[in-house]
Amino acid sequence: MTVAWYGHLKFKNSALWLVILVSWGIALIEYCLQVPANRMGVEYFSVTELKVMQEVFTLVVFTGFSALYFKETFKWNHLVGFLCLVAAVFFVFKKW
Repeated sequence: MTVAWYGHLKFKNSALWLVILVSWGIALIEYCLQVPANRMGVEYFSVTELKVMQEVFTLVVFTGFSALYFKETFKWNHLVGFLCLVAAVFFVFKKW
């Protein structure tokens, strides 16, 4: 989804209808993988746990994507945000 949602930003001269079609094509492939993964994953994890994992994976992938594709730098506040995500994962997966 990262490529589908943000990859087109480097192609600002392309027609909007074209980037929408390409983005939807990329997203369709991911949905075809994500839906069965959630069906299988719910056998082992709760829906909340699956969602938290998905958000963490998405942000990790986005961080790498933005650094490689857009040449953005990783800053200290990003690290703090990731530490908050680690705390979120801890609390969601902690069995009280």
